[in-house]
Amino acid sequence: MDLFQKCRDYTEPTIAKEAGYYPYFQVIESESDSKVRIGGRELVMLGSNNYLGLTTHPHVREKAKWALEKYGPSCTGSRLLNGNFAIHEELEARLAAFVGKEAVLVFSTGFQTNLGTISALVGRHDHVVIDKDDHASIYDGCKLSYGKVERYDHNDMESLRKTLGSIENGHGGVLVVTDGVFSMEGDIAPLPEMVAICKEFGARLMVDDAHASGVLGPRGEGTSAHFGVTDDVDLMMGTFSKSFASLGGFIAGDADVIDYIRHNSRPFIFSAAMAPASVGACLGALDVMETEPQHREQLWKTVQRMQSEYRRMGFDTGTSETPVIPIVLGDEMLVYAFWRRLLEEGVFVNPVRPPAVPPGRALLRTSYMASHTEAQMDFVLSAFEKIGAELGVLSA
Repeated sequence: MDLFQKCRDYTEPTIAKEAGYYPYFQVIESESDSKVRIGGRELVMLGSNNYLGLTTHPHVREKAKWALEKYGPSCTGSRLLNGNFAIHEELEARLAAFVGKEAVLVFSTGFQTNLGTISALVGRHDHVVIDKDDHASIYDGCKLSYGKVERYDHNDMESLRKTLGSIENGHGGVLVVTDGVFSMEGDIAPLPEMVAICKEFGARLMVDDAHASGVLGPRGEGTSAHFGVTDDVDLMMGTFSKSFASLGGFIAGDADVIDYIRHNSRPFIFSAAMAPASVGACLGALDVMETEPQHREQLWKTVQRMQSEYRRMGFDTGTSETPVIPIVLGDEMLVYAFWRRLLEEGVFVNPVRPPAVPPGRALLRTSYMASHTEAQMDFVLSAFEKIGAELGVLSA
Protein backbone atom coordinates (compact mmCIF):
# COMPACT_ATOMS: atom_id res chain seq x y z
CA MET A 1 0.00 0.00 0.00
CA ASP A 2 1.13 3.54 -0.74
CA LEU A 3 2.53 5.11 2.43
CA PHE A 4 0.41 8.23 1.82
CA GLN A 5 -2.88 6.35 1.44
CA LYS A 6 -3.63 6.81 5.14
CA CYS A 7 -3.41 10.57 4.57
CA ARG A 8 -5.95 10.46 1.75
CA ASP A 9 -8.27 8.29 3.83
CA TYR A 10 -8.12 10.71 6.76
CA THR A 11 -11.36 12.65 6.33
CA GLU A 12 -12.41 13.51 9.90
CA PRO A 13 -11.29 17.18 9.73
CA THR A 14 -13.05 17.69 6.38
CA ILE A 15 -16.28 16.18 7.70
CA ALA A 16 -16.11 18.35 10.84
CA LYS A 17 -15.50 21.50 8.78
CA GLU A 18 -18.42 20.76 6.50
CA ALA A 19 -20.66 20.24 9.53
CA GLY A 20 -19.46 23.47 11.15
CA TYR A 21 -17.90 21.74 14.16
CA TYR A 22 -14.18 22.08 13.44
CA PRO A 23 -12.66 24.05 16.35
CA TYR A 24 -8.93 23.88 15.59
CA PHE A 25 -6.38 26.22 13.98
CA GLN A 26 -8.55 29.28 14.46
CA VAL A 27 -6.74 32.23 12.89
CA ILE A 28 -6.13 34.95 15.48
CA GLU A 29 -5.62 38.36 13.89
CA SER A 30 -4.48 40.27 16.99
CA GLU A 31 -2.02 40.03 19.87
CA SER A 32 -2.60 37.43 22.57
CA ASP A 33 -4.59 39.20 25.30
CA SER A 34 -7.86 38.94 27.21
CA LYS A 35 -9.60 39.88 23.93
CA VAL A 36 -8.65 38.60 20.49
CA ARG A 37 -9.83 39.22 16.95
CA ILE A 38 -10.98 36.23 14.88
CA GLY A 39 -12.69 36.59 11.52
CA GLY A 40 -12.94 40.34 12.07
CA ARG A 41 -14.84 39.88 15.37
CA GLU A 42 -13.67 40.58 18.91
CA LEU A 43 -13.97 37.66 21.34
CA VAL A 44 -13.18 37.28 25.03
CA MET A 45 -10.26 34.84 25.17
CA LEU A 46 -10.77 31.95 27.60
CA GLY A 47 -8.46 29.60 25.73
CA SER A 48 -5.05 31.07 26.51
CA ASN A 49 -2.40 30.07 29.05
CA ASN A 50 -1.30 33.70 29.44
CA TYR A 51 -2.15 33.48 33.14
CA LEU A 52 -0.46 36.66 34.37
CA GLY A 53 -1.39 38.61 31.23
CA LEU A 54 2.26 39.46 30.59
CA THR A 55 2.18 39.23 26.78
CA THR A 56 1.20 42.91 26.76
CA HIS A 57 3.31 44.07 29.72
CA PRO A 58 5.60 46.94 28.61
CA HIS A 59 8.62 45.69 30.56
CA VAL A 60 8.39 42.18 29.09
CA ARG A 61 8.21 43.61 25.57
CA GLU A 62 11.05 46.01 26.24
CA LYS A 63 13.33 43.21 27.47
CA ALA A 64 12.50 41.13 24.38
CA LYS A 65 13.32 44.10 22.17
CA TRP A 66 16.57 44.74 24.05
CA ALA A 67 17.68 41.12 23.62
CA LEU A 68 16.83 41.16 19.92
CA GLU A 69 18.82 44.33 19.34
CA LYS A 70 21.83 43.13 21.36
CA TYR A 71 22.03 39.47 20.28
CA GLY A 72 20.08 39.34 17.01
CA PRO A 73 17.16 37.09 15.98
CA SER A 74 18.89 33.68 16.30
CA CYS A 75 21.76 31.83 17.96
CA THR A 76 22.22 29.79 14.73
CA GLY A 77 23.24 26.62 16.55
CA SER A 78 23.08 24.48 19.65
CA ARG A 79 24.17 25.59 23.10
CA LEU A 80 26.82 22.84 23.09
CA LEU A 81 28.75 24.23 20.14
CA ASN A 82 28.12 27.83 19.13
CA GLY A 83 24.80 29.02 20.55
CA ASN A 84 25.54 29.46 24.25
CA PHE A 85 25.00 33.18 24.85
CA ALA A 86 25.54 35.09 28.07
CA ILE A 87 21.82 35.80 28.22
CA HIS A 88 21.05 32.05 28.46
CA GLU A 89 23.27 31.63 31.48
CA GLU A 90 21.86 34.79 33.07
CA LEU A 91 18.33 33.37 32.77
CA GLU A 92 19.42 30.01 34.20
CA ALA A 93 21.04 31.64 37.24
CA ARG A 94 18.01 33.85 37.83
CA LEU A 95 15.59 30.94 37.55
CA ALA A 96 17.62 28.71 39.89
CA ALA A 97 17.47 31.41 42.56
CA PHE A 98 13.76 32.00 41.91
CA VAL A 99 12.63 28.38 42.25
CA GLY A 100 15.13 27.49 45.00
CA LYS A 101 17.30 24.90 43.25
CA GLU A 102 21.06 24.68 42.68
CA ALA A 103 20.96 24.82 38.90
CA VAL A 104 18.72 25.22 35.86
CA LEU A 105 19.00 24.26 32.20
CA VAL A 106 16.84 26.03 29.62
CA PHE A 107 15.51 24.30 26.51
CA SER A 108 14.00 25.76 23.34
CA THR A 109 10.49 24.44 24.08
CA GLY A 110 8.63 22.99 27.03
CA PHE A 111 7.85 19.78 25.14
CA GLN A 112 11.56 19.39 24.44
CA THR A 113 12.34 19.87 28.14
CA ASN A 114 10.34 16.81 29.20
CA LEU A 115 11.54 14.83 26.22
CA GLY A 116 15.18 15.72 26.90
CA THR A 117 15.16 15.33 30.68
CA ILE A 118 13.38 11.98 30.95
CA SER A 119 15.24 10.39 28.04
CA ALA A 120 18.61 11.50 29.44
CA LEU A 121 18.02 10.18 32.95
CA VAL A 122 16.00 6.99 32.41
CA GLY A 123 17.90 4.11 30.81
CA ARG A 124 17.02 0.59 29.71
CA HIS A 125 17.30 -0.84 33.23
CA ASP A 126 15.38 1.99 34.91
CA HIS A 127 11.68 2.52 35.55
CA VAL A 128 9.67 5.68 35.01
CA VAL A 129 6.31 5.89 36.79
CA ILE A 130 3.77 8.42 35.52
CA ASP A 131 0.27 9.65 36.29
CA LYS A 132 -2.24 8.43 33.69
CA ASP A 133 -3.24 12.08 33.05
CA ASP A 134 0.32 13.37 32.54
CA HIS A 135 1.04 15.57 29.53
CA ALA A 136 1.87 14.00 26.15
CA SER A 137 5.45 15.30 26.36
CA ILE A 138 6.00 13.15 29.45
CA TYR A 139 4.65 10.09 27.65
CA ASP A 140 6.92 10.77 24.68
CA GLY A 141 9.92 11.35 26.93
CA CYS A 142 9.27 7.91 28.41
CA LYS A 143 9.17 6.35 24.93
CA LEU A 144 12.46 7.95 23.96
CA SER A 145 14.10 6.79 27.20
CA TYR A 146 13.75 3.04 26.52
CA GLY A 147 13.04 2.63 30.23
CA LYS A 148 10.24 0.50 31.63
CA VAL A 149 7.08 2.63 31.93
CA GLU A 150 4.45 2.14 34.63
CA ARG A 151 1.28 4.22 35.07
CA TYR A 152 -0.77 4.88 38.18
CA ASP A 153 -4.34 6.12 38.48
CA HIS A 154 -4.72 9.87 38.37
CA ASN A 155 -3.72 11.51 41.67
CA ASP A 156 -4.40 8.20 43.43
CA MET A 157 -1.71 7.71 46.06
CA GLU A 158 -2.69 4.13 46.84
CA SER A 159 -2.29 3.34 43.15
CA LEU A 160 1.13 5.02 43.15
CA ARG A 161 2.18 3.04 46.23
CA LYS A 162 0.98 -0.22 44.65
CA THR A 163 2.77 0.56 41.39
CA LEU A 164 6.08 1.34 43.09
CA GLY A 165 5.71 -1.74 45.27
CA SER A 166 5.30 -3.95 42.21
CA ILE A 167 8.66 -2.91 40.72
CA GLU A 168 11.23 -5.62 41.30
CA ASN A 169 14.47 -4.54 42.92
CA GLY A 170 17.28 -4.48 40.41
CA HIS A 171 20.23 -2.45 39.27
CA GLY A 172 18.14 0.40 37.86
CA GLY A 173 16.57 3.45 39.43
CA VAL A 174 13.01 4.79 39.52
CA LEU A 175 11.75 8.22 38.43
CA VAL A 176 8.19 9.30 39.27
CA VAL A 177 6.88 12.08 37.03
CA THR A 178 3.71 14.10 37.59
CA ASP A 179 2.15 17.30 36.36
CA GLY A 180 1.98 19.87 39.15
CA VAL A 181 -1.20 21.39 37.74
CA PHE A 182 -3.00 19.13 35.27
CA SER A 183 -3.58 21.03 32.07
CA MET A 184 -7.09 19.88 31.17
CA GLU A 185 -8.91 19.76 34.52
CA GLY A 186 -6.89 22.19 36.61
CA ASP A 187 -6.38 19.97 39.65
CA ILE A 188 -3.13 19.81 41.62
CA ALA A 189 -0.89 16.82 42.33
CA PRO A 190 -0.73 15.95 46.07
CA LEU A 191 3.02 16.50 46.36
CA PRO A 192 3.42 16.05 50.16
CA GLU A 193 2.01 12.51 49.93
CA MET A 194 4.01 11.82 46.78
CA VAL A 195 7.23 12.94 48.43
CA ALA A 196 6.65 10.55 51.35
CA ILE A 197 5.86 7.60 49.08
CA CYS A 198 8.85 8.26 46.82
CA LYS A 199 11.16 8.37 49.84
CA GLU A 200 9.69 5.12 51.12
CA PHE A 201 10.54 3.33 47.86
CA GLY A 202 13.77 5.17 47.05
CA ALA A 203 12.34 6.79 43.94
CA ARG A 204 13.18 10.24 42.55
CA LEU A 205 10.39 12.76 41.92
CA MET A 206 10.02 15.14 38.95
CA VAL A 207 7.22 17.72 38.77
CA ASP A 208 6.05 19.34 35.53
CA ASP A 209 5.10 22.89 36.50
CA ALA A 210 4.12 24.11 33.03
CA HIS A 211 0.77 25.40 34.33
CA ALA A 212 1.98 26.21 37.85
CA SER A 213 4.97 28.45 37.14
CA GLY A 214 4.03 32.03 37.93
CA VAL A 215 0.71 30.87 39.39
CA LEU A 216 1.25 28.66 42.46
CA GLY A 217 3.58 29.40 45.36
CA PRO A 218 4.17 32.58 47.38
CA ARG A 219 5.84 34.30 44.40
CA GLY A 220 4.77 31.97 41.61
CA GLU A 221 7.67 29.54 42.11
CA GLY A 222 5.43 26.54 41.43
CA THR A 223 3.69 23.57 43.00
CA SER A 224 6.59 22.56 45.24
CA ALA A 225 6.66 26.01 46.86
CA HIS A 226 2.86 25.96 47.12
CA PHE A 227 3.14 22.90 49.39
CA GLY A 228 6.46 23.87 51.00
CA VAL A 229 8.29 20.78 49.68
CA THR A 230 10.82 22.37 47.31
CA ASP A 231 13.79 20.69 49.00
CA ASP A 232 12.11 17.27 48.71
CA VAL A 233 11.24 17.45 45.00
CA ASP A 234 14.22 16.33 42.93
CA LEU A 235 13.43 17.97 39.60
CA MET A 236 11.17 20.88 38.72
CA MET A 237 10.23 21.53 35.11
CA GLY A 238 8.60 24.68 33.77
CA THR A 239 7.64 26.27 30.47
CA PHE A 240 7.94 29.83 29.18
CA SER A 241 4.95 29.74 26.81
CA LYS A 242 2.41 30.40 29.54
CA SER A 243 2.96 32.77 32.50
CA PHE A 244 6.37 33.80 31.13
CA ALA A 245 4.77 35.10 27.89
CA SER A 246 7.54 33.63 25.76
CA LEU A 247 8.69 30.29 24.34
CA GLY A 248 10.95 27.62 25.84
CA GLY A 249 11.28 25.54 28.98
CA PHE A 250 13.57 24.71 31.89
CA ILE A 251 14.54 21.93 34.26
CA ALA A 252 15.76 22.72 37.78
CA GLY A 253 17.55 20.47 40.26
CA ASP A 254 20.88 19.56 41.85
CA ALA A 255 23.87 20.94 39.98
CA ASP A 256 25.40 17.54 39.18
CA VAL A 257 22.09 16.23 37.79
CA ILE A 258 21.58 19.32 35.61
CA ASP A 259 25.15 19.07 34.34
CA TYR A 260 24.55 15.43 33.40
CA ILE A 261 21.41 16.40 31.44
CA ARG A 262 23.33 19.23 29.76
CA HIS A 263 25.86 16.75 28.36
CA ASN A 264 23.59 13.75 27.69
CA SER A 265 20.21 15.06 26.54
CA ARG A 266 19.94 14.52 22.78
CA PRO A 267 16.93 16.86 22.35
CA PHE A 268 19.01 19.58 24.07
CA ILE A 269 22.35 18.92 22.40
CA PHE A 270 20.99 18.61 18.87
CA SER A 271 18.55 21.54 18.91
CA ALA A 272 19.22 25.20 18.24
CA ALA A 273 19.43 27.38 21.32
CA MET A 274 16.50 29.40 22.60
CA ALA A 275 16.16 32.61 20.56
CA PRO A 276 17.50 35.77 22.28
CA ALA A 277 14.18 37.66 22.13
CA SER A 278 12.45 34.74 23.86
CA VAL A 279 15.13 34.72 26.57
CA GLY A 280 14.77 38.47 27.00
CA ALA A 281 11.00 38.17 27.40
CA CYS A 282 11.54 35.51 30.09
CA LEU A 283 13.90 37.78 32.00
CA GLY A 284 11.34 40.56 31.80
CA ALA A 285 8.56 38.28 33.01
CA LEU A 286 10.74 37.12 35.90
CA ASP A 287 11.35 40.76 36.85
CA VAL A 288 7.59 41.32 36.95
CA MET A 289 6.90 38.16 38.98
CA GLU A 290 9.47 39.24 41.57
CA THR A 291 8.37 42.88 41.88
CA GLU A 292 4.68 43.11 40.91
CA PRO A 293 2.67 40.55 42.92
CA GLN A 294 -0.57 42.33 42.00
CA HIS A 295 -0.83 40.38 38.75
CA ARG A 296 -0.95 37.03 40.53
CA GLU A 297 -3.27 38.44 43.18
CA GLN A 298 -5.69 39.72 40.53
CA LEU A 299 -5.56 36.38 38.72
CA TRP A 300 -6.65 34.51 41.84
CA LYS A 301 -9.52 36.93 42.47
CA THR A 302 -10.81 36.21 38.99
CA VAL A 303 -10.31 32.46 39.39
CA GLN A 304 -12.18 32.34 42.69
CA ARG A 305 -15.06 34.34 41.28
CA MET A 306 -15.42 32.20 38.14
CA GLN A 307 -15.15 28.89 40.01
CA SER A 308 -17.83 30.04 42.43
CA GLU A 309 -20.18 31.33 39.73
CA TYR A 310 -19.94 28.28 37.49
CA ARG A 311 -20.67 26.00 40.42
CA ARG A 312 -23.55 28.21 41.55
CA MET A 313 -25.10 27.89 38.09
CA GLY A 314 -24.80 24.12 38.27
CA PHE A 315 -21.89 23.42 35.92
CA ASP A 316 -19.56 20.53 36.67
CA THR A 317 -16.06 22.00 37.13
CA GLY A 318 -14.50 18.80 38.44
CA THR A 319 -11.83 19.24 41.10
CA SER A 320 -10.20 22.35 39.63
CA GLU A 321 -8.27 24.54 42.07
CA THR A 322 -6.42 26.71 39.56
CA PRO A 323 -6.88 29.14 36.63
CA VAL A 324 -7.75 26.12 34.46
CA ILE A 325 -11.48 25.58 35.02
CA PRO A 326 -13.11 22.76 33.03
CA ILE A 327 -16.78 22.70 32.19
CA VAL A 328 -17.33 18.94 32.08
CA LEU A 329 -20.18 17.98 29.74
CA GLY A 330 -19.30 14.35 29.00
CA ASP A 331 -20.90 14.09 25.55
CA GLU A 332 -18.52 15.06 22.73
CA MET A 333 -21.16 16.46 20.38
CA LEU A 334 -22.62 18.52 23.22
CA VAL A 335 -19.13 19.97 23.82
CA TYR A 336 -18.81 20.95 20.15
CA ALA A 337 -22.33 22.44 20.07
CA PHE A 338 -21.61 24.46 23.21
CA TRP A 339 -18.24 25.58 21.79
CA ARG A 340 -19.84 26.78 18.55
CA ARG A 341 -22.58 28.71 20.36
CA LEU A 342 -20.00 30.37 22.62
CA LEU A 343 -18.00 31.40 19.55
CA GLU A 344 -21.14 32.92 18.04
CA GLU A 345 -21.79 34.82 21.28
CA GLY A 346 -18.21 36.15 21.38
CA VAL A 347 -16.37 33.79 23.76
CA PHE A 348 -13.35 31.66 22.78
CA VAL A 349 -12.84 28.39 24.68
CA ASN A 350 -11.09 25.09 23.94
CA PRO A 351 -13.24 21.98 23.33
CA VAL A 352 -11.46 18.89 24.64
CA ARG A 353 -12.28 15.27 23.84
CA PRO A 354 -10.60 11.90 24.42
CA PRO A 355 -7.77 10.96 24.35
CA ALA A 356 -6.81 14.34 25.88
CA VAL A 357 -9.29 13.48 28.65
CA PRO A 358 -10.68 10.09 29.76
CA PRO A 359 -13.70 8.66 27.86
CA GLY A 360 -16.94 10.22 29.06
CA ARG A 361 -15.25 13.42 30.31
CA ALA A 362 -15.32 15.61 27.20
CA LEU A 363 -15.19 19.21 28.36
CA LEU A 364 -14.81 22.88 27.59
CA ARG A 365 -11.43 24.01 28.88
CA THR A 366 -11.56 27.58 30.15
CA SER A 367 -8.56 29.44 31.54
CA TYR A 368 -8.14 32.88 33.07
CA MET A 369 -5.74 35.80 33.06
CA ALA A 370 -4.85 38.61 35.41
CA SER A 371 -5.82 41.00 32.61
CA HIS A 372 -9.44 39.82 32.34
CA THR A 373 -11.79 42.61 33.40
CA GLU A 374 -14.92 42.37 35.54
CA ALA A 375 -16.99 43.42 32.52
CA GLN A 376 -15.48 40.61 30.44
CA MET A 377 -16.25 38.05 33.13
CA ASP A 378 -19.83 39.34 33.44
CA PHE A 379 -20.17 38.86 29.68
CA VAL A 380 -18.73 35.33 29.83
CA LEU A 381 -20.95 34.22 32.71
CA SER A 382 -24.04 35.56 30.95
CA ALA A 383 -23.12 33.64 27.79
CA PHE A 384 -22.51 30.40 29.68
CA GLU A 385 -25.77 30.66 31.59
CA LYS A 386 -27.75 31.47 28.42
CA ILE A 387 -26.26 28.63 26.36
CA GLY A 388 -26.30 26.18 29.25
CA ALA A 389 -30.07 26.63 29.54
CA GLU A 390 -30.51 26.61 25.76
CA LEU A 391 -28.71 23.26 25.35
CA GLY A 392 -30.30 21.66 28.40
CA VAL A 393 -27.14 21.56 30.49
CA LEU A 394 -28.69 23.79 33.16
CA SER A 395 -32.23 23.70 34.47
CA ALA A 396 -34.32 26.47 32.93
